[in-house]
Amino acid sequence: MDRMVGTVSRGVRAPIIREGDNLVQIVVDSVLNAAKSENFEVRDRDVVAVTEAIVARAQGNYAHVDQIAKDVESKFGDDTVGIIFPILSRNRFSICLKGIARGCKKVVLMLSYPSDEVGNHLIDLDIMDEKGVNPWSDVLTEERYRELFGYEKHVFTGVDYVDYYKSLIQEAGAEVEIIFANNPKAILNYTKSVLTCDIHTRVRTKRILRDNGAEKVYGIDEILTASVDGSGYNDKYGLLGSNKATEETVKLFPINCEAFVEAVQKEMIEKTGKQVEVMVYGDGAFKDPVGKIWELADPVVSPAYTKGLDGTPNEVKLKYLADNDFAGLEGEELKEAIKGYIKEKDENATSLVGQMVTQGTTPRRLTDLIGSLADLTSGSGDKGTPIIYIQGYFDNYTK
Repeated sequence: MDRMVGTVSRGVRAPIIREGDNLVQIVVDSVLNAAKSENFEVRDRDVVAVTEAIVARAQGNYAHVDQIAKDVESKFGDDTVGIIFPILSRNRFSICLKGIARGCKKVVLMLSYPSDEVGNHLIDLDIMDEKGVNPWSDVLTEERYRELFGYEKHVFTGVDYVDYYKSLIQEAGAEVEIIFANNPKAILNYTKSVLTCDIHTRVRTKRILRDNGAEKVYGIDEILTASVDGSGYNDKYGLLGSNKATEETVKLFPINCEAFVEAVQKEMIEKTGKQVEVMVYGDGAFKDPVGKIWELADPVVSPAYTKGLDGTPNEVKLKYLADNDFAGLEGEELKEAIKGYIKEKDENATSLVGQMVTQGTTPRRLTDLIGSLADLTSGSGDKGTPIIYIQGYFDNYTK
């Protein structure tokens, strides 16, 4: 009988991870115990995906707000600091902001509008249009923003982020002024020292600032790139990808993930004889159609993965073949014709880039696709499955 199930994504339960735990062994043991419990076999090209959170926890990659403050102060001194384009998130940015503000005398906070870069909205688009505001050219003061839009709370969190971020900065001991603009150059009318907090547009933002007279420009990817007073750090991403741990600490994005995924793969080969692919994943990359939030607040979906996960899918659209190349066939004859087409493509390693038969397939990296699947499977709450085991992802209609 033909196998009737394709891709299967399983959440695998694991112990609560603490600093210093042997995470490689825990991951391998958890997967093998799950396989025994659920009666499935480990196969070549299965995928083990491990959430970045437990990798960072095992590494003890944490930092205190005072350590963030010390790094910020070492870079800006007593300058008024423009903090621009932060995302609106209690989990992702609030504790970072507390530390940054603690290292400053005065802050000019510049928020993008109508939303931040990952889709958290400050302003309803229809109301913005009704008020005649042009987000590409208009710079709003806090007073003008309130006159136009009042005290809006986020649809899901119930938080007025303007007021929340303002109070965090003031409680940290810094003076604060708030403006709203989308052009990075707007901040230069207030200060020449800028800390840019955007994620995916940060390289362009820094370039624009430097080209237009900024004297000191850093991104939060350049804060805590090395240990400060024994803190954790991330040499590549700094504070990007960090999460709130406590009211005074953040968990940073994990480091040295390449060694981790290779060690897990090696241990799985030794235990099972199967070549299992391994990746570390953070946020998936997808957009919520209701809240408008684009999930990816990490700098990348996957900071490390084994070589077998490199590249993009090389797939054909079955319905295209059925409606075009084999439109005159039906039933078993159609099935065999499509299988033959796929087998020939696979055996000859034929690249299908740009061909009509791929139209409608997803043109994204494998790690972004699989990482999104893993993130959706594990969820962000209390499922207790920080390891995801995926089977059949690389199968196709011929398998």
